[in-house]
Amino acid sequence: MAVSASTGSQQKSGLLPKPRLTVAQIFTMSFGFMGIQFGFALQNGNTSRILRSFGADVEHLPMFWLVAPLVGMIVQPIIGHYSDRTWNRFGRRKPYFLTGAILSSLALVFLPNSGALAGIIPALWIGAGMVMVMDASFNIAMEPFRALVADNLSDNQRTMGFSIQTFLIGLGAVAGSILPEWLAGSGFSMEAGTDGVADNIKYSFYIGAAVFIAAILITVFFSKEYPPKEYEQYHGKQEGTHEKSGLSAILRDFGNMPKTMKQLGLVQFFSWFALFSMWVFTTDAVATHVYGLSGEYSKTVEYNDAGNKVSSAFGVYNFVAMIYALFLPFIAKQFGRKMTHAFSLVAGGVGLISIYFLKDPSMLKFSMVGVGLAWASILAMPYVILSSSIPPGKLGIYMGIFNFFITLPQIVNGLFGGWIVKNIYNGEPVYAIVLAGFFMLCAAVSVLFVYDEGWVKIKEEKLINIKTNTQG
Repeated sequence: MAVSASTGSQQKSGLLPKPRLTVAQIFTMSFGFMGIQFGFALQNGNTSRILRSFGADVEHLPMFWLVAPLVGMIVQPIIGHYSDRTWNRFGRRKPYFLTGAILSSLALVFLPNSGALAGIIPALWIGAGMVMVMDASFNIAMEPFRALVADNLSDNQRTMGFSIQTFLIGLGAVAGSILPEWLAGSGFSMEAGTDGVADNIKYSFYIGAAVFIAAILITVFFSKEYPPKEYEQYHGKQEGTHEKSGLSAILRDFGNMPKTMKQLGLVQFFSWFALFSMWVFTTDAVATHVYGLSGEYSKTVEYNDAGNKVSSAFGVYNFVAMIYALFLPFIAKQFGRKMTHAFSLVAGGVGLISIYFLKDPSMLKFSMVGVGLAWASILAMPYVILSSSIPPGKLGIYMGIFNFFITLPQIVNGLFGGWIVKNIYNGEPVYAIVLAGFFMLCAAVSVLFVYDEGWVKIKEEKLINIKTNTQG
């Protein structure tokens, strides 16, 4: 009789095999991520035009977006570190979900109303502050979700777990992306009011706040976490959970990060540099390169129309990602996790570069198909590869530290991206999108050199099962 891969290795170590979760249980466990991504989609698709309506220049946009990765770099390792050590009547990871959801929803309500709140402090700076609060809160809610999947699922179910999480991310992102244009088509005004933000944007953010809270509460109330004693039956005595906590422990773990994480760091750098450029510059790239707008165009109806087209196109890439995520476990099983990720990143790179050749804004959705394949894989495959190389007691902290490789490229882009657009690209942001495409291709090459420890274990244990069946 054959022994399953994860069960065989756990029995050798004296650990109980983790119970297999049903698809419904995995959906419930990750449902809150749908709400998080609903909020992220509103932020990614609309922050630039909100800040532009408050007076930000296009070359200064990366500096305002820079706040988000800086906050994430600080918040995620801290949340990961303490969530590894938390257990109370709400659970281990759940207290962070709930706290982040409440703060995020408040920020979603206040950001589009920054103009109405302006007084001594200009609306632009209030808006930038709300972006910072929003991103910090998103990170508080988001980071423990990655660790929760690794906590509850065996190696054999983790690809499915992260893929379902990516599907729900896509579902939330599609809804958040298309909402502003749908509200505009339903009669909400696209004219910037006295406070600088159109009604279709405002009400999109209000709806986003409600969806965010509701989705998180479903995970909090209807998913399970293993209490410490039961957790140790599946993972063993947890390394590091009883060590002295604090900054020194975080720095020590940072210095001892697994080799696989370091290799994935380069892949993440290229991938997230490209994504940051896409989120920051696509609206202005389409407005100038496709619509042909120039001068002081940021408060015009045409600019808002370009922004709606971009937001809807972002909905396309999220929809593609949502569907593609369901196929990732099967593709990865056939071709390996690294080859699957490399193919997806190539598709994303080609999609971004193709934007340069567009003449009709309605064609933008076709470029976003390739981006959707890349986005689904970026949200799943690096975490699947990484989770197999991390000690169970360090899942939270290392998932948080891994965020460093997401935030660092965004910080680099934020510091230099706007200057490059202004001084090298002569104020034409479409070239930043082309560079983003080439960076996606670089990420595809880099992932081929990553050591995937979990995939090696799965292959080895398959060979053991074949030999066991043959001998039987």
